[in-house]
Amino acid sequence: MTAHPVDVVSTAPYGAAADPYDAAGWLSATARTLYERGWMPGTSGNVSVRSGADAVLITASGLGKGRLTSADTVLVQADTGTPVRPGSPRPSAETCIHLAVYRAFPMVGAVVHAHPPYATALASRRYRAGGGPVRFTDLELIKGMGRAYLDSIEIPLFANWREVPRIAAEVGDHFAHPATDPAPALLITHHGATTWGADLAEASDRLECLEALCQLALLIGD
Repeated sequence: MTAHPVDVVSTAPYGAAADPYDAAGWLSATARTLYERGWMPGTSGNVSVRSGADAVLITASGLGKGRLTSADTVLVQADTGTPVRPGSPRPSAETCIHLAVYRAFPMVGAVVHAHPPYATALASRRYRAGGGPVRFTDLELIKGMGRAYLDSIEIPLFANWREVPRIAAEVGDHFAHPATDPAPALLITHHGATTWGADLAEASDRLECLEALCQLALLIGD
């Protein structure tokens, strides 16, 4: 079966108050919610949705996530990350990571990148222990990652290069030849987590489940 890119997705998680057709409103509302949870402190983190086959709408760079409005988003070209409209805000520095995910998975409609503390801590701990993917086994919340039929799940771990395009390149290379049915998430050591889904609600829910899995792993001592 051939996978075709989805259209723009504007479904918001957490019952955020915004027009159901206002993708920019959903992005800013989601960012504010994640800020309130402590997962996007200051100007960190970014959220995006696919806009047809050729563009992505993403939160703008350098803005406090607790204060975002629908005006604080930018439409970029899906192949280059260049703003579609002249005079647009500067897109997030991590736009290239989002685009790598969209290129790898044509059915993905939304990507969330944040800095949840347990996910960041577990990624860093795993990296210091020699690296490799983070595996979760026998935990019920694996179902929340869209893998109800699996007893375990592996989340790939990437180095936190100063040059963000280098991270994006490694993400692209990894998912160019992925394992069968790869997890909809990745971790970056000393940095944070990225999740994705068919829409913004699913991507956000998966981030929440990933953070809970990481917290459980740290508590259990896995």
